[in-house]
Amino acid sequence: MTAELDAAITRAFREESGQVIATLIRVTGDWDLAEECAQEAFALALRTWPRDGVPEKPGAWLTTTARNRATDRIRREAVGAAKLREAAELTAAAEPEWDESGVHDDRLRLIFTCCHPALPMEGQVALALRTLAGLTTAEIARAFLVSEATMSQRLVRVKRKIRTAGIPYRVPPSDLLPERTAAVLGMLYLLFNEGYSASTGTDLLRTDLSAEAIRLARILTGLMPGEPEVLGLLALLLLHDARRATRVDGEGTLVSLEDQDRDGWNTAEIAEGTELLETALRRGSPGRYQIQAAIAACHATAVRASDTDWAQIAALYGELLRFVPSPVVELNRAVAVAMAEGPEAGLELVDKLTVDGSLPGYHLLPATRADLLRRLDRFGEAADAYREALALAGTDAERAYLSGKLAEIS
Repeated sequence: MTAELDAAITRAFREESGQVIATLIRVTGDWDLAEECAQEAFALALRTWPRDGVPEKPGAWLTTTARNRATDRIRREAVGAAKLREAAELTAAAEPEWDESGVHDDRLRLIFTCCHPALPMEGQVALALRTLAGLTTAEIARAFLVSEATMSQRLVRVKRKIRTAGIPYRVPPSDLLPERTAAVLGMLYLLFNEGYSASTGTDLLRTDLSAEAIRLARILTGLMPGEPEVLGLLALLLLHDARRATRVDGEGTLVSLEDQDRDGWNTAEIAEGTELLETALRRGSPGRYQIQAAIAACHATAVRASDTDWAQIAALYGELLRFVPSPVVELNRAVAVAMAEGPEAGLELVDKLTVDGSLPGYHLLPATRADLLRRLDRFGEAADAYREALALAGTDAERAYLSGKLAEIS
């Protein structure tokens, strides 16, 4: 297999797997069957595409193959006329249903289906990320700061509850969508984050995931234009995505925010994100995504790194803690405090998090501590912290950045 063909197959699997599974779940109503048949379609592609070439429409090929596998499985297991009718329905082209929910995008429909209020919130988001976004269990575990084994157990329990409770595979009517919105927003936020800063692998950026999160957030904004947190999320994603092209250098190494070439930022996305944020804030109902978008706007609208209003950012992180009492938010606030008041003030907050042990295995904690120690000329301690961060970092881009910083002080 040539490198070009290998890359094309990998890209097709990465970009199409979620949509294939989403379609199969819709037309079969069976989560496990959909996943198994999609995997069989991918396995067949690995055998035939190197010989026959990548199809012009890989997603359509995978969906048709997976649907045929599902049809065969149902026919083999059919008992009675009902199962045979189900198999016959699968043989026909399965177009998305237009229902009273107003959700007509296949993947977004299934995200709302995953986010059923009878399921625990973290389970809803994790299931949507695993099944429909195609993230691995390990990637989802890193997003939730838990072990892979713990996340695997959560996913098993959620799918078991779907079966035993008979939770229907359909989108609720439009008046019931708001009760699922928080989980849907959480799923899109984590999907974007994995694309913007991958948890593992060679590349820091997975643009297919971040672009899909923005696409779905735009659809959601059209469905719920009066929801300030929906507007806030889209604003947040756009303001972050505006800096994407400058986050790694030509060799794929991470570039820190202060060293990024701001002339390379996407001014159209910054303008749109800022306008969306202002519209959301005028609703007078602040929330976690609006506050995070306001923080991102502070960075995106600063002409130079030295113009950044770090005191305002620190205050916004303090406000965010009311909505998200998370050690990750505490760590981000510590960085802002360090920039506003000096590295000693930030290091005091970071050391408290270190002692508390609230972020085990989170590489940004020792990385942040290393940076503050470096700024204080405590190079020996900084070197130890950089080594700790290096051992925990998940991508080559982050490891290259940390190695460079370590070399500077060694």
